Amino acid sequence: MSVIKSALLKSFALGALTAGLMAAPLMANAETQSAPVLVMPAQSTLSLSANGEVSATPDMATINFAVVTQGATASDAMKANNVRMNTVMAALKTAGIAAKDIQTSSLNLNPQYDYTDGQAPKLTGYQAQNQITVRVNDLTQTGPVIDAVIKAGINQVNAINFGLKNDEEITDQARQAAVATLLKRANLYAAATGMKVKRIISIEEGGPVYNQPQPVMFARAKMADASTPVSSGELQLSVNVSATFELE
Repeated sequence: MSVIKSALLKSFALGALTAGLMAAPLMANAETQSAPVLVMPAQSTLSLSANGEVSATPDMATINFAVVTQGATASDAMKANNVRMNTVMAALKTAGIAAKDIQTSSLNLNPQYDYTDGQAPKLTGYQAQNQITVRVNDLTQTGPVIDAVIKAGINQVNAINFGLKNDEEITDQARQAAVATLLKRANLYAAATGMKVKRIISIEEGGPVYNQPQPVMFARAKMADASTPVSSGELQLSVNVSATFELE
């Protein structure tokens, strides 16, 4: 009798163990299936860019001059150029231009050839060109400075540009104008689509950029009885700002 009872107990235990093993994957699967899955909604964003522009009266000018000389040899061309350029430098000093406001832009020495049809190029001499850029901090002296260097030996005036000695304040004004335009447009677009601006995600700046009339260009400058008239006009400083907004 005890043998039969022992066999029954073993059979029951084995069945319970088998049932437990079979039920375990089902329970684990049920737990996995019942766990909530969080799906974040896609973020609604709006990207815009705007320019902020502010006008200002320039308070400085930069002028690019050149001395161009010819010579039968490279040495002759350079010597003639050096003599004339030294006279120009002295004239700039007399006109009140500081040494720190004078910069050599380029110095070139090139052979000159005669290209007659049907013949090999013939060397005719050399040309030396010394370009300098001068900063004029008093705009009322721009015309007189041009006259002084022409009289001293400058025979080419290439360009004149106007600018500001300190543009930090006006640049900030342009930035504020650009951001104000961005915010206005962002709110307009959001309202048109039934949404609101929540926050700015990112913001980038490009600039500042000076917008001005084409620089005054000269060919071969010639002496004039009256001082050279120079009009500085007005500068427009532009800053471009791009931003991405989150909408809700």
